[in-house]
Amino acid sequence: MSDVEDFILQFSGNQQAILEYFHQLFTNELQLTDKLRYKIPFYYGKSWICYLNPKKGEKIELAFLRGNELSNVQGLLSNKGRKMVSGIEFTSVAEIPTDAINEIIQEAIYLDEIGKV
Repeated sequence: MSDVEDFILQFSGNQQAILEYFHQLFTNELQLTDKLRYKIPFYYGKSWICYLNPKKGEKIELAFLRGNELSNVQGLLSNKGRKMVSGIEFTSVAEIPTDAINEIIQEAIYLDEIGKV
């Protein structure tokens, strides 16, 4: 079991379900590498693409390190005053807009593949 999987097991209910959902998506389907950094799970290809940040109130934020470069045509990303990072908070797996999230993730992976502009 990886450090990230151990981290996920510390949570319960909706938070654990959201963490597991994205962890499986990133590692199994998209073949991203996971690593616990700053005590939270990060996922990367060539460089760090995104991370999962547990929040108070049973939320999980999916945050993109180059969020300021993403198009955000879906209107879901919020930078919360951060210069580079943008993210989306979820309270349950059921509320994840799968198609829109997949578009954002694919765009983030594309940015990672082409490198810094």
